[in-house]
Amino acid sequence: MNIKITGSGSYIPNVRVTNAEFAQHVFLSEDGANLPYPNETVTEKFREITGIEERRYVENDLLTSDIAFMAAEKAIADAGIDPETLDYIIFAHNFGNVKKDAIQTDILPSLASRVKYSLRIRNPKCVAYDILFGCPGWVEGVIQAQAFIKAGMAKRCLVIGAETLSRVVDMHDRDSMIYSDGAGATVIEATDEPGGILGHATATFSYDEAYYLFFGNSFNKDHDPDVRYIKMHGRKIYEFALSNVPKAMKDCLDASGVDISEIKKVLIHQANEKMDEAIVHRFYKLYNQRPPEGIMPMSIHYLGNSSVATIPTLYDLLVKGKIREQALNKGDVVIFASVGAGMNINAFVYRM
Repeated sequence: MNIKITGSGSYIPNVRVTNAEFAQHVFLSEDGANLPYPNETVTEKFREITGIEERRYVENDLLTSDIAFMAAEKAIADAGIDPETLDYIIFAHNFGNVKKDAIQTDILPSLASRVKYSLRIRNPKCVAYDILFGCPGWVEGVIQAQAFIKAGMAKRCLVIGAETLSRVVDMHDRDSMIYSDGAGATVIEATDEPGGILGHATATFSYDEAYYLFFGNSFNKDHDPDVRYIKMHGRKIYEFALSNVPKAMKDCLDASGVDISEIKKVLIHQANEKMDEAIVHRFYKLYNQRPPEGIMPMSIHYLGNSSVATIPTLYDLLVKGKIREQALNKGDVVIFASVGAGMNINAFVYRM
């Protein structure tokens, strides 16, 4: 028995927001002072570091659970299964449903239950639950689905990663330009086909690192202090990721029994182009090698960082042939890896 992704789907929001559209924003420093250079300089430096030129936001009437349902429908159709046969719906997100211009998150009922409702699944033994695991949430959902299947508790699971980060950003913080919205979904099931998940690794670093990402006040001191926004210690996260993600990837690969020469693609959380490139280079350096050309497909340039949605949407775009000059083929070995709030790191090795 092998455990494979048998179907995938994604929802890419229609609202394009380019870097130029941040020209009229009033960016402030953490102490509330105006930045000492114009927005054109801010956005250009931002592009050079992150690689992001535009990002996608959801339409005002859509919620995280709505776009998750749309991605889930596509994944179920792609797998060619009856949704009534799903044993688990595992939904990774961070902020629940946040309405446009609202100050509260809504996770009652869970977003997984809402997706099950929207799919009109009657089967009560299809268990629906949410996981909060930062950006690595979808990867962790896949690892959990594998565990359920290996333990004989499930045969087929739906794993979703969806987020609407545009609803929780402080528009006075230049880091707000990183974040975006999106949804990706995959069907994970037991199959007799060769390949599947070959090894995995997960770790939580919280002794010193727990609050590298957090909810904090707007940099605009005139804003309501009781309204919070996503904040991060960017330099600390960068250094943490470079030190720890390559090691987790190596642990995962070594446990899989696959030689690094077999790796065809590295699908890494699309957070920051320079950081992702540095992680992949450090990973290969652990084997005294350099990464092959084209090893790391990217979608961040036009989709931004949609947290838990970045990897499943990237995977779906790849298998559907929508990433230029990139493809995944049967038999290819791929490493999926992510890092995010918590601070959590995970990875799995997968043969297509």
